[in-house]
Amino acid sequence: MKTPIKLTPVFKEIVWGGNRLKTDYGFKSDLDNIAEAWMLCAREDGDNIIANGEFAGKSFTEYVKENKTVLGTRGTKYEEFPLLIKFIDAKADLSVQVHPDDEYARVHENSYGKTEAWYILDCDEGAELIYGFNKELSSDEFRKSIEDNTFLDYVNKVKVKKGDVFFINAGTLHAIGSGILLAEVQQNCNTTYRVYDYNRMVNGKPRELHVEKAIDVTDTVPPTRNGDPDSAPVVNGDATEQALCQCEFFKMDTISVDGSYSFDVNEESFVSILVLEGNAIINGENAVAGDSFFIEANSGKVEINGNIKILVSTL
Repeated sequence: MKTPIKLTPVFKEIVWGGNRLKTDYGFKSDLDNIAEAWMLCAREDGDNIIANGEFAGKSFTEYVKENKTVLGTRGTKYEEFPLLIKFIDAKADLSVQVHPDDEYARVHENSYGKTEAWYILDCDEGAELIYGFNKELSSDEFRKSIEDNTFLDYVNKVKVKKGDVFFINAGTLHAIGSGILLAEVQQNCNTTYRVYDYNRMVNGKPRELHVEKAIDVTDTVPPTRNGDPDSAPVVNGDATEQALCQCEFFKMDTISVDGSYSFDVNEESFVSILVLEGNAIINGENAVAGDSFFIEANSGKVEINGNIKILVSTL
């Protein structure tokens, strides 16, 4: 059995962030807040350091470049590492925003597009997010609503609860609301087009908006999905498995273990494990809430012993 590769998170301080990632997961940082903890990342603006094993001390980017086969056969088409996985703590509302798809992003940003999904870890009572529109708008109506400040009358506001899953296809208008703690799995892209930011000031200046690009890429119809996972939980021995969502870019599941559980990692994809709750031993490695592990494609059996809930992501 291969030892899973443990990754050191990268922390991001942002105006809307809180400190639940410090209090709930024990993350240590001198930043005033940890808005985002990048738990699986290989980017110039955020690169995990490997914390254990033969690659300890190496950047995750360096490790992947030297060991391309670890991505699996589904990963061979990507020039860069394909996913970015985060914890997000929204103490205040995030800007209302949208992301481009691959085609638009290649032309205008020289990057991948950004499809993502959110798994709600916890939230304040009454917390809500913005997920698409509450009625269909034309592009002209969308632009006019921004210009005359009626934009928020047309957004779809959704009350959230722990365990909800929201699939944010590229082009879907969205915003995380205050009081929400979540895990995010996304394409490896950080391109964001802000549509509205509550007239918020940073260093005495309003944050930049990207209205015209947002109008170019936004799908101005109500969403067809809600916050339900793809399927009901399935009991498998000492574990409960739940498929959250799946798309062409990634697949997300949760697995809750109370005892012993194992699964196989084949040649098709690596596996990311994000520990949400509890603690266990994973292939001989201690795992506690807040840990992030990368398991190479074609690693074979992964054995988990303990009481733990994990978010499992693959290509």
